[in-house]
Amino acid sequence: VLESLNSSGHEIFTEFWETLFSCKFKQSESSTGNERECTGHEDLTGVQNGFTDMSLMPIFNNVYKAVYAVAHALHSILVLKKQKKNSKINFHHILQEIKTINFKTKEGDEVYFNQNGDPAAKYEIINWQPTENGIVDFVTVGLYDTSLSADKQLKVQNNSLVWAQNSKQVPVSVCSEKCPPGTRKVLQKGKPVCCYDCIRCAEGEISNTTDSITCVRCQPEFWSNERRDACVKKEAEFLSYEEIMGVLLTAASLFGTFMTVGVAVIFFSHRKSPIVRANNSELSFLLLFSLTLCFLCSLTFIGRPSDWSCMLRHTAFGITFVLCISCVLGKTMVVLMAFRATLPGSNVMKWFGPVQQRLSVLAFTLIQVVICILWLSISPPFPFKNFMGFKDKIILECALGSALGFWAVLGYIGLLAILCFILAFLARKLPDNFNEAKFITFSMLIFCAVWITFIPAYVSSPGKFSVAVEIFAILASSFGLLICIFIPKCYIILLKPEKNTKKNMMVYKRKNNSTGP
Repeated sequence: VLESLNSSGHEIFTEFWETLFSCKFKQSESSTGNERECTGHEDLTGVQNGFTDMSLMPIFNNVYKAVYAVAHALHSILVLKKQKKNSKINFHHILQEIKTINFKTKEGDEVYFNQNGDPAAKYEIINWQPTENGIVDFVTVGLYDTSLSADKQLKVQNNSLVWAQNSKQVPVSVCSEKCPPGTRKVLQKGKPVCCYDCIRCAEGEISNTTDSITCVRCQPEFWSNERRDACVKKEAEFLSYEEIMGVLLTAASLFGTFMTVGVAVIFFSHRKSPIVRANNSELSFLLLFSLTLCFLCSLTFIGRPSDWSCMLRHTAFGITFVLCISCVLGKTMVVLMAFRATLPGSNVMKWFGPVQQRLSVLAFTLIQVVICILWLSISPPFPFKNFMGFKDKIILECALGSALGFWAVLGYIGLLAILCFILAFLARKLPDNFNEAKFITFSMLIFCAVWITFIPAYVSSPGKFSVAVEIFAILASSFGLLICIFIPKCYIILLKPEKNTKKNMMVYKRKNNSTGP
Protein backbone atom coordinates (compact mmCIF):
# COMPACT_ATOMS: atom_id res chain seq x y z
CA VAL A 1 0.00 0.00 0.00
CA LEU A 2 1.30 3.42 -0.92
CA GLU A 3 0.33 5.54 2.08
CA SER A 4 1.73 8.89 0.92
CA LEU A 5 2.34 10.37 -2.48
CA ASN A 6 4.35 13.50 -3.12
CA SER A 7 3.21 14.44 -6.62
CA SER A 8 5.79 17.13 -7.21
CA GLY A 9 8.44 15.96 -9.63
CA HIS A 10 6.44 12.85 -10.56
CA GLU A 11 4.15 14.01 -13.33
CA ILE A 12 3.88 10.60 -15.02
CA PHE A 13 3.18 8.83 -11.77
CA THR A 14 0.73 11.54 -10.73
CA GLU A 15 -1.20 11.08 -13.97
CA PHE A 16 -1.16 7.32 -13.45
CA TRP A 17 -2.49 7.75 -9.90
CA GLU A 18 -5.29 10.05 -11.02
CA THR A 19 -6.31 7.66 -13.78
CA LEU A 20 -6.15 4.65 -11.49
CA PHE A 21 -8.38 6.15 -8.75
CA SER A 22 -10.44 8.54 -10.93
CA CYS A 23 -9.44 11.60 -8.88
CA LYS A 24 -7.43 14.83 -9.24
CA PHE A 25 -4.73 16.47 -7.18
CA LYS A 26 -5.25 20.14 -6.39
CA GLN A 27 -2.05 21.21 -8.09
CA SER A 28 -2.94 19.34 -11.28
CA GLU A 29 -3.61 21.68 -14.20
CA SER A 30 -6.33 19.45 -15.58
CA SER A 31 -8.30 19.30 -12.37
CA THR A 32 -11.88 20.56 -12.35
CA GLY A 33 -14.32 21.18 -9.61
CA ASN A 34 -16.48 18.20 -10.50
CA GLU A 35 -13.83 15.52 -9.76
CA ARG A 36 -12.93 13.95 -6.46
CA GLU A 37 -9.69 15.13 -4.93
CA CYS A 38 -6.83 12.63 -4.59
CA THR A 39 -5.48 12.32 -1.08
CA GLY A 40 -2.45 10.17 -1.92
CA HIS A 41 -3.56 7.60 0.66
CA GLU A 42 -5.74 5.50 -1.65
CA ASP A 43 -5.43 1.70 -1.22
CA LEU A 44 -4.12 -0.20 -4.25
CA THR A 45 -5.24 -3.62 -2.94
CA GLY A 46 -8.85 -2.90 -3.66
CA VAL A 47 -8.34 -1.83 -7.26
CA GLN A 48 -9.30 -4.32 -10.00
CA ASN A 49 -8.56 -3.09 -13.52
CA GLY A 50 -6.15 -3.50 -16.39
CA PHE A 51 -3.35 -1.69 -14.55
CA THR A 52 -3.29 -4.10 -11.61
CA ASP A 53 -4.08 -7.39 -13.47
CA MET A 54 -0.57 -8.63 -14.21
CA SER A 55 -1.88 -11.73 -16.02
CA LEU A 56 -2.89 -9.47 -18.91
CA MET A 57 0.64 -8.07 -19.27
CA PRO A 58 3.08 -11.02 -19.55
CA ILE A 59 5.99 -8.70 -20.23
CA PHE A 60 5.54 -6.87 -16.92
CA ASN A 61 4.47 -9.96 -15.02
CA ASN A 62 8.04 -10.95 -14.20
CA VAL A 63 8.77 -7.41 -12.97
CA TYR A 64 5.69 -7.66 -10.83
CA LYS A 65 6.86 -10.99 -9.37
CA ALA A 66 10.40 -9.66 -8.87
CA VAL A 67 9.15 -6.71 -6.83
CA TYR A 68 7.06 -9.00 -4.68
CA ALA A 69 9.98 -11.41 -4.30
CA VAL A 70 12.20 -8.62 -2.98
CA ALA A 71 9.37 -7.41 -0.76
CA HIS A 72 8.88 -10.89 0.74
CA ALA A 73 12.62 -11.24 1.25
CA LEU A 74 12.82 -7.85 2.99
CA HIS A 75 9.82 -8.73 5.11
CA SER A 76 11.48 -11.95 6.26
CA ILE A 77 14.73 -10.13 7.03
CA LEU A 78 12.94 -7.38 8.98
CA VAL A 79 11.08 -9.96 11.03
CA LEU A 80 14.36 -11.71 11.74
CA LYS A 81 16.04 -8.36 12.58
CA LYS A 82 13.51 -7.69 15.29
CA GLN A 83 14.46 -11.00 16.88
CA LYS A 84 18.19 -10.37 16.52
CA LYS A 85 19.15 -6.84 17.49
CA ASN A 86 22.20 -5.03 16.10
CA SER A 87 22.01 -7.10 12.87
CA LYS A 88 22.82 -5.29 9.66
CA ILE A 89 21.09 -5.76 6.29
CA ASN A 90 23.14 -6.06 3.11
CA PHE A 91 22.43 -7.25 -0.40
CA HIS A 92 23.92 -10.72 0.32
CA HIS A 93 21.27 -11.29 2.97
CA ILE A 94 18.56 -10.19 0.57
CA LEU A 95 19.83 -12.49 -2.19
CA GLN A 96 20.01 -15.53 0.10
CA GLU A 97 16.52 -14.82 1.41
CA ILE A 98 15.10 -14.44 -2.09
CA LYS A 99 16.32 -17.99 -2.90
CA THR A 100 14.16 -19.40 -0.09
CA ILE A 101 10.91 -17.50 -0.65
CA ASN A 102 7.73 -19.26 -1.68
CA PHE A 103 4.49 -17.33 -2.17
CA LYS A 104 1.53 -17.01 -4.49
CA THR A 105 0.43 -13.94 -6.38
CA LYS A 106 -3.17 -12.87 -6.37
CA GLU A 107 -3.49 -14.46 -9.83
CA GLY A 108 -2.58 -17.81 -8.24
CA ASP A 109 0.95 -18.07 -9.67
CA GLU A 110 3.41 -19.74 -7.31
CA VAL A 111 6.78 -17.98 -7.02
CA TYR A 112 9.84 -19.90 -5.83
CA PHE A 113 13.39 -20.66 -6.93
CA ASN A 114 15.06 -24.04 -7.34
CA GLN A 115 18.51 -25.01 -6.13
CA ASN A 116 20.05 -23.33 -9.18
CA GLY A 117 18.25 -20.08 -8.49
CA ASP A 118 15.86 -20.49 -11.41
CA PRO A 119 12.12 -19.84 -11.08
CA ALA A 120 9.51 -22.31 -12.22
CA ALA A 121 9.33 -22.22 -16.00
CA LYS A 122 6.07 -21.07 -17.44
CA TYR A 123 5.58 -20.58 -21.15
CA GLU A 124 2.64 -19.77 -23.31
CA ILE A 125 2.41 -21.72 -26.54
CA ILE A 126 1.73 -19.23 -29.33
CA ASN A 127 0.37 -20.33 -32.70
CA TRP A 128 0.86 -18.11 -35.74
CA GLN A 129 -2.42 -18.20 -37.63
CA PRO A 130 -2.73 -16.32 -40.96
CA THR A 131 -6.07 -14.65 -41.57
CA GLU A 132 -7.91 -14.08 -44.85
CA ASN A 133 -6.64 -10.51 -45.22
CA GLY A 134 -3.02 -11.63 -44.91
CA ILE A 135 -2.54 -10.60 -41.29
CA VAL A 136 -0.98 -13.08 -38.88
CA ASP A 137 -2.71 -13.57 -35.53
CA PHE A 138 -0.74 -14.75 -32.53
CA VAL A 139 -3.12 -17.10 -30.76
CA THR A 140 -2.33 -18.69 -27.41
CA VAL A 141 -3.16 -22.37 -27.82
CA GLY A 142 -1.49 -23.85 -24.75
CA LEU A 143 0.56 -23.43 -21.62
CA TYR A 144 3.62 -25.14 -20.19
CA ASP A 145 4.00 -24.72 -16.44
CA THR A 146 6.64 -26.69 -14.51
CA SER A 147 5.18 -25.68 -11.16
CA LEU A 148 2.30 -28.08 -11.72
CA SER A 149 2.34 -31.88 -11.42
CA ALA A 150 3.92 -33.83 -14.27
CA ASP A 151 0.61 -34.84 -15.84
CA LYS A 152 -0.69 -31.26 -15.83
CA GLN A 153 2.38 -29.30 -16.89
CA LEU A 154 1.46 -29.16 -20.58
CA LYS A 155 -1.95 -28.07 -21.75
CA VAL A 156 -2.63 -27.72 -25.47
CA GLN A 157 -5.90 -26.86 -27.16
CA ASN A 158 -5.60 -29.08 -30.23
CA ASN A 159 -8.81 -27.75 -31.72
CA SER A 160 -7.33 -24.24 -31.81
CA LEU A 161 -4.11 -25.25 -33.56
CA VAL A 162 -3.61 -24.38 -37.22
CA TRP A 163 -0.78 -26.16 -39.06
CA ALA A 164 0.87 -25.42 -42.39
CA GLN A 165 -1.47 -24.57 -45.26
CA ASN A 166 -4.28 -23.93 -42.73
CA SER A 167 -4.51 -27.67 -42.01
CA LYS A 168 -6.11 -28.95 -38.83
CA GLN A 169 -4.39 -32.36 -39.24
CA VAL A 170 -1.27 -32.90 -37.15
CA PRO A 171 1.65 -33.37 -39.57
CA VAL A 172 3.82 -36.47 -39.41
CA SER A 173 7.45 -35.51 -39.28
CA VAL A 174 9.28 -38.82 -39.69
CA CYS A 175 11.66 -40.27 -42.23
CA SER A 176 9.84 -43.62 -42.36
CA GLU A 177 6.34 -44.72 -41.44
CA LYS A 178 5.85 -47.05 -38.48
CA CYS A 179 6.45 -50.73 -39.15
CA PRO A 180 3.19 -52.65 -38.57
CA PRO A 181 3.01 -56.01 -36.75
CA GLY A 182 4.35 -58.82 -38.91
CA THR A 183 7.43 -56.80 -39.91
CA ARG A 184 10.71 -55.72 -38.35
CA LYS A 185 12.77 -52.53 -38.63
CA VAL A 186 16.03 -52.54 -40.56
CA LEU A 187 18.05 -49.30 -40.50
CA GLN A 188 18.93 -47.76 -43.84
CA LYS A 189 22.67 -47.60 -44.31
CA GLY A 190 24.14 -44.10 -44.21
CA LYS A 191 20.91 -42.45 -43.02
CA PRO A 192 19.66 -41.25 -39.61
CA VAL A 193 18.29 -43.79 -37.15
CA CYS A 194 14.75 -42.63 -37.91
CA CYS A 195 15.13 -43.91 -41.48
CA TYR A 196 14.48 -47.62 -41.81
CA ASP A 197 12.83 -50.26 -43.98
CA CYS A 198 10.03 -52.56 -42.83
CA ILE A 199 11.04 -56.14 -43.65
CA ARG A 200 8.38 -58.85 -43.50
CA CYS A 201 9.08 -61.60 -40.98
CA ALA A 202 10.26 -64.89 -42.43
CA GLU A 203 8.04 -67.97 -42.46
CA GLY A 204 7.70 -69.40 -38.98
CA GLU A 205 8.51 -66.03 -37.36
CA ILE A 206 6.22 -63.27 -36.07
CA SER A 207 6.22 -59.79 -34.57
CA ASN A 208 3.08 -58.65 -32.76
CA THR A 209 4.12 -55.09 -31.90
CA THR A 210 4.55 -51.92 -33.93
CA ASP A 211 8.12 -50.94 -34.82
CA SER A 212 9.52 -54.27 -33.69
CA ILE A 213 13.25 -54.61 -34.27
CA THR A 214 13.21 -58.43 -34.27
CA CYS A 215 10.98 -61.29 -35.33
CA VAL A 216 10.38 -64.12 -32.86
CA ARG A 217 10.39 -67.74 -34.07
CA CYS A 218 7.27 -69.75 -33.24
CA GLN A 219 7.42 -72.85 -31.05
CA PRO A 220 7.94 -76.18 -32.91
CA GLU A 221 4.22 -77.05 -32.80
CA PHE A 222 3.19 -73.62 -34.13
CA TRP A 223 3.59 -71.73 -37.41
CA SER A 224 3.16 -68.10 -38.42
CA ASN A 225 -0.13 -66.98 -39.94
CA GLU A 226 -0.43 -65.16 -43.25
CA ARG A 227 0.05 -61.72 -41.65
CA ARG A 228 3.03 -62.98 -39.61
CA ASP A 229 1.66 -61.35 -36.46
CA ALA A 230 0.56 -64.47 -34.57
CA CYS A 231 1.56 -68.12 -34.20
CA VAL A 232 -1.12 -70.67 -35.04
CA LYS A 233 -1.05 -74.37 -34.21
CA LYS A 234 0.27 -76.53 -37.01
CA GLU A 235 -2.05 -78.97 -38.73
CA ALA A 236 -1.42 -82.55 -37.64
CA GLU A 237 -1.15 -84.84 -40.66
CA PHE A 238 -1.58 -88.61 -40.67
CA LEU A 239 -3.29 -91.18 -42.86
CA SER A 240 -6.91 -91.08 -41.69
CA TYR A 241 -10.03 -93.00 -42.60
CA GLU A 242 -11.78 -89.79 -43.71
CA GLU A 243 -9.47 -88.88 -46.60
CA ILE A 244 -9.73 -90.40 -50.07
CA MET A 245 -6.46 -92.35 -49.83
CA GLY A 246 -7.49 -93.86 -46.50
CA VAL A 247 -10.93 -94.78 -47.83
CA LEU A 248 -9.47 -96.50 -50.91
CA LEU A 249 -6.92 -98.48 -48.91
CA THR A 250 -9.56 -99.47 -46.36
CA ALA A 251 -11.88 -100.59 -49.17
CA ALA A 252 -9.07 -102.64 -50.74
CA SER A 253 -8.27 -104.23 -47.38
CA LEU A 254 -11.89 -105.17 -46.72
CA PHE A 255 -12.33 -106.41 -50.29
CA GLY A 256 -9.31 -108.69 -49.87
CA THR A 257 -10.66 -109.91 -46.53
CA PHE A 258 -14.09 -110.77 -47.97
CA MET A 259 -12.47 -112.32 -51.01
CA THR A 260 -10.32 -114.56 -48.80
CA VAL A 261 -13.31 -115.50 -46.68
CA GLY A 262 -15.22 -116.31 -49.88
CA VAL A 263 -12.43 -118.60 -51.07
CA ALA A 264 -12.37 -120.27 -47.65
CA VAL A 265 -16.11 -120.87 -47.87
CA ILE A 266 -15.73 -122.41 -51.33
CA PHE A 267 -12.91 -124.66 -50.15
CA PHE A 268 -14.81 -125.66 -47.03
CA SER A 269 -17.95 -126.50 -48.98
CA HIS A 270 -15.85 -128.61 -51.38
CA ARG A 271 -13.41 -129.90 -48.79
CA LYS A 272 -13.98 -133.52 -49.84
CA SER A 273 -13.37 -132.81 -53.51
CA PRO A 274 -10.14 -134.15 -55.04
CA ILE A 275 -8.63 -130.74 -55.83
CA VAL A 276 -8.95 -129.56 -52.22
CA ARG A 277 -7.74 -132.81 -50.69
CA ALA A 278 -4.87 -133.15 -53.16
CA ASN A 279 -3.34 -129.78 -52.17
CA ASN A 280 -3.02 -130.35 -48.45
CA SER A 281 -6.29 -128.89 -47.25
CA GLU A 282 -4.97 -128.28 -43.75
CA LEU A 283 -2.20 -125.96 -44.98
CA SER A 284 -4.62 -124.36 -47.44
CA PHE A 285 -7.07 -123.36 -44.70
CA LEU A 286 -4.22 -122.14 -42.50
CA LEU A 287 -2.88 -120.11 -45.42
CA LEU A 288 -6.33 -118.58 -46.01
CA PHE A 289 -6.56 -117.70 -42.33
CA SER A 290 -3.14 -116.01 -42.40
CA LEU A 291 -4.07 -114.11 -45.58
CA THR A 292 -7.19 -112.82 -43.84
CA LEU A 293 -5.00 -111.52 -41.02
CA CYS A 294 -2.62 -109.96 -43.55
CA PHE A 295 -5.47 -108.00 -45.15
CA LEU A 296 -6.82 -106.91 -41.77
CA CYS A 297 -3.44 -105.92 -40.28
CA SER A 298 -3.15 -103.19 -42.94
CA LEU A 299 -6.00 -101.36 -41.17
CA THR A 300 -3.77 -100.82 -38.12
CA PHE A 301 -1.62 -98.50 -40.24
CA ILE A 302 -4.57 -96.12 -40.80
CA GLY A 303 -5.64 -93.61 -38.16
CA ARG A 304 -3.93 -91.45 -35.56
CA PRO A 305 -0.82 -93.20 -34.24
CA SER A 306 -0.92 -94.33 -30.62
CA ASP A 307 1.27 -96.50 -28.43
CA TRP A 308 -0.70 -99.68 -29.01
CA SER A 309 -1.28 -99.10 -32.75
CA CYS A 310 2.43 -98.44 -33.37
CA MET A 311 3.42 -101.68 -31.66
CA LEU A 312 0.57 -103.70 -33.17
CA ARG A 313 0.97 -102.62 -36.79
CA HIS A 314 4.56 -103.83 -37.22
CA THR A 315 4.39 -106.95 -35.06
CA ALA A 316 1.05 -108.10 -36.49
CA PHE A 317 2.33 -107.52 -40.01
CA GLY A 318 5.56 -109.42 -39.32
CA ILE A 319 3.98 -112.43 -37.63
CA THR A 320 1.04 -112.86 -40.04
CA PHE A 321 3.27 -112.65 -43.11
CA VAL A 322 5.71 -115.19 -41.70
CA LEU A 323 2.77 -117.50 -40.97
CA CYS A 324 1.58 -116.99 -44.54
CA ILE A 325 5.00 -117.62 -46.13
CA SER A 326 5.55 -120.62 -43.83
CA CYS A 327 2.33 -122.19 -45.14
CA VAL A 328 3.40 -121.55 -48.75
CA LEU A 329 6.83 -122.97 -47.96
CA GLY A 330 5.18 -126.03 -46.45
CA LYS A 331 3.04 -126.55 -49.56
CA THR A 332 6.14 -126.21 -51.75
CA MET A 333 8.01 -128.80 -49.71
CA VAL A 334 5.01 -131.12 -49.96
CA VAL A 335 5.24 -130.93 -53.76
CA LEU A 336 8.96 -131.76 -53.65
CA MET A 337 8.49 -134.59 -51.18
CA ALA A 338 5.53 -135.98 -53.10
CA PHE A 339 7.66 -136.28 -56.22
CA ARG A 340 10.46 -137.95 -54.28
CA ALA A 341 7.95 -140.34 -52.78
CA THR A 342 7.05 -141.65 -56.26
CA LEU A 343 10.59 -142.87 -56.78
CA PRO A 344 11.15 -146.60 -56.11
CA GLY A 345 12.19 -147.37 -52.53
CA SER A 346 11.61 -143.83 -51.29
CA ASN A 347 10.05 -143.27 -47.89
CA VAL A 348 10.61 -139.51 -47.78
CA MET A 349 7.00 -138.75 -46.86
CA LYS A 350 7.66 -140.59 -43.65
CA TRP A 351 9.93 -137.72 -42.64
CA PHE A 352 7.68 -134.90 -43.85
CA GLY A 353 4.18 -135.98 -43.04
CA PRO A 354 1.35 -133.81 -41.69
CA VAL A 355 2.91 -133.61 -38.22
CA GLN A 356 6.25 -132.40 -39.59
CA GLN A 357 4.44 -129.88 -41.79
CA ARG A 358 2.65 -128.40 -38.79
CA LEU A 359 5.84 -128.28 -36.76
CA SER A 360 7.76 -126.56 -39.56
CA VAL A 361 5.09 -123.85 -39.88
CA LEU A 362 5.03 -123.42 -36.11
CA ALA A 363 8.84 -123.25 -35.88
CA PHE A 364 9.20 -120.67 -38.65
CA THR A 365 6.48 -118.52 -37.06
CA LEU A 366 7.89 -118.78 -33.54
CA ILE A 367 11.22 -117.38 -34.73
CA GLN A 368 9.42 -114.23 -35.91
CA VAL A 369 7.49 -114.07 -32.64
CA VAL A 370 10.77 -114.13 -30.71
CA ILE A 371 12.19 -111.34 -32.91
CA CYS A 372 9.08 -109.20 -32.28
CA ILE A 373 9.19 -109.84 -28.52
CA LEU A 374 12.82 -108.78 -28.37
CA TRP A 375 12.01 -105.68 -30.43
CA LEU A 376 9.12 -104.68 -28.19
CA SER A 377 11.12 -105.38 -25.04
CA ILE A 378 14.27 -103.48 -25.98
CA SER A 379 13.04 -100.49 -28.01
CA PRO A 380 9.41 -100.69 -29.19
CA PRO A 381 7.82 -98.43 -31.83
CA PHE A 382 6.17 -95.29 -30.44
CA PRO A 383 4.12 -92.34 -31.75
CA PHE A 384 6.32 -89.49 -32.88
CA LYS A 385 5.74 -85.88 -33.97
CA ASN A 386 7.88 -85.13 -37.00
CA PHE A 387 8.48 -81.38 -37.40
CA MET A 388 11.10 -81.71 -40.13
CA GLY A 389 9.08 -83.19 -42.99
CA PHE A 390 6.91 -80.13 -43.64
CA LYS A 391 7.47 -76.63 -42.30
CA ASP A 392 3.78 -75.87 -41.73
CA LYS A 393 2.58 -79.34 -40.69
CA ILE A 394 3.23 -81.87 -37.95
CA ILE A 395 3.61 -85.39 -39.30
CA LEU A 396 2.23 -87.89 -36.79
CA GLU A 397 4.00 -91.16 -37.41
CA CYS A 398 5.25 -94.24 -35.67
CA ALA A 399 8.95 -94.13 -34.94
CA LEU A 400 10.57 -97.55 -35.28
CA GLY A 401 12.22 -97.39 -31.88
CA SER A 402 14.87 -99.82 -32.97
CA ALA A 403 15.60 -99.77 -36.71
CA LEU A 404 17.42 -103.07 -36.23
CA GLY A 405 14.21 -104.69 -34.98
CA PHE A 406 12.21 -103.44 -37.97
CA TRP A 407 14.73 -104.58 -40.54
CA ALA A 408 15.15 -107.90 -38.72
CA VAL A 409 11.41 -108.52 -39.11
CA LEU A 410 11.50 -107.58 -42.80
CA GLY A 411 14.73 -109.48 -43.36
CA TYR A 412 13.32 -112.69 -41.91
CA ILE A 413 10.22 -112.40 -44.10
CA GLY A 414 12.46 -111.80 -47.12
CA LEU A 415 14.64 -114.80 -46.24
CA LEU A 416 11.65 -117.14 -46.08
CA ALA A 417 10.21 -115.66 -49.29
CA ILE A 418 13.47 -116.18 -51.20
CA LEU A 419 13.79 -119.75 -49.88
CA CYS A 420 10.20 -120.48 -50.88
CA PHE A 421 10.74 -118.96 -54.33
CA ILE A 422 13.88 -121.05 -54.93
CA LEU A 423 12.17 -124.29 -53.91
CA ALA A 424 9.07 -123.49 -55.96
CA PHE A 425 11.22 -122.61 -58.96
CA LEU A 426 13.05 -125.93 -58.68
CA ALA A 427 9.74 -127.79 -58.43
CA ARG A 428 7.96 -125.94 -61.24
CA LYS A 429 8.48 -128.76 -63.80
CA LEU A 430 7.89 -131.63 -61.40
CA PRO A 431 4.65 -133.58 -61.91
CA ASP A 432 2.14 -132.44 -59.31
CA ASN A 433 -1.55 -131.91 -59.01
CA PHE A 434 -2.90 -128.91 -60.98
CA ASN A 435 0.49 -127.17 -61.45
CA GLU A 436 0.76 -126.29 -57.75
CA ALA A 437 4.49 -125.48 -57.92
CA LYS A 438 4.06 -123.15 -60.90
CA PHE A 439 1.37 -121.13 -59.17
CA ILE A 440 3.48 -120.89 -56.02
CA THR A 441 6.42 -119.71 -58.16
CA PHE A 442 4.30 -116.94 -59.69
CA SER A 443 2.95 -115.87 -56.29
CA MET A 444 6.41 -115.69 -54.71
CA LEU A 445 7.76 -113.84 -57.74
CA ILE A 446 5.09 -111.18 -57.23
CA PHE A 447 5.73 -111.16 -53.48
CA CYS A 448 9.48 -110.62 -53.86
CA ALA A 449 9.04 -107.99 -56.58
CA VAL A 450 6.62 -106.01 -54.41
CA TRP A 451 8.87 -105.97 -51.35
CA ILE A 452 12.05 -105.26 -53.31
CA THR A 453 10.43 -102.12 -54.77
CA PHE A 454 8.92 -101.31 -51.37
CA ILE A 455 12.24 -100.50 -49.69
CA PRO A 456 13.31 -97.50 -51.87
CA ALA A 457 9.71 -96.27 -52.13
CA TYR A 458 9.27 -96.43 -48.35
CA VAL A 459 12.52 -94.60 -47.61
CA SER A 460 11.87 -91.80 -50.13
CA SER A 461 8.17 -91.21 -49.37
CA PRO A 462 7.40 -88.30 -47.00
CA GLY A 463 4.90 -88.30 -44.15
CA LYS A 464 1.73 -90.29 -44.55
CA PHE A 465 2.74 -91.47 -48.02
CA SER A 466 5.32 -93.82 -46.49
CA VAL A 467 2.48 -95.43 -44.53
CA ALA A 468 0.41 -95.69 -47.71
CA VAL A 469 3.36 -97.36 -49.49
CA GLU A 470 3.65 -99.96 -46.72
CA ILE A 471 -0.09 -100.67 -46.82
CA PHE A 472 0.04 -100.99 -50.60
CA ALA A 473 2.92 -103.49 -50.33
CA ILE A 474 0.97 -105.56 -47.78
CA LEU A 475 -2.18 -105.59 -49.92
CA ALA A 476 -0.36 -106.22 -53.22
CA SER A 477 1.62 -109.18 -51.88
CA SER A 478 -1.48 -110.59 -50.17
CA PHE A 479 -3.55 -110.33 -53.35
CA GLY A 480 -0.68 -111.93 -55.28
CA LEU A 481 -0.67 -114.98 -53.00
CA LEU A 482 -4.45 -115.25 -52.93
CA ILE A 483 -4.95 -114.93 -56.68
CA CYS A 484 -2.04 -117.09 -57.84
CA ILE A 485 -2.56 -119.97 -55.40
CA PHE A 486 -6.33 -120.16 -54.87
CA ILE A 487 -8.17 -118.52 -57.77
CA PRO A 488 -7.16 -121.22 -60.33
CA LYS A 489 -8.52 -123.89 -57.98
CA CYS A 490 -11.74 -121.93 -57.43
CA TYR A 491 -12.04 -121.67 -61.21
CA ILE A 492 -11.91 -125.46 -61.55
CA ILE A 493 -14.28 -126.01 -58.61
CA LEU A 494 -16.91 -123.56 -59.83
CA LEU A 495 -16.53 -123.45 -63.62
CA LYS A 496 -14.77 -126.71 -64.56
CA PRO A 497 -16.21 -129.31 -62.19
CA GLU A 498 -15.54 -132.07 -64.74
CA LYS A 499 -11.82 -131.69 -64.01
CA ASN A 500 -12.37 -131.92 -60.27
CA THR A 501 -12.60 -135.73 -60.19
CA LYS A 502 -10.48 -138.49 -58.75
CA LYS A 503 -10.34 -140.20 -62.14
CA ASN A 504 -8.99 -137.06 -63.78
CA MET A 505 -6.33 -136.73 -61.13
CA MET A 506 -5.28 -140.37 -61.50
CA VAL A 507 -4.97 -139.89 -65.26
CA TYR A 508 -2.91 -136.74 -64.66
CA LYS A 509 -0.63 -138.59 -62.26
CA ARG A 510 -0.13 -141.55 -64.61
CA LYS A 511 0.64 -139.17 -67.45
CA ASN A 512 3.28 -137.42 -65.36
CA ASN A 513 4.73 -140.67 -64.08
CA SER A 514 5.05 -142.07 -67.61
CA THR A 515 7.00 -139.02 -68.74
CA GLY A 516 9.04 -138.74 -65.56
CA PRO A 517 12.60 -139.94 -65.08
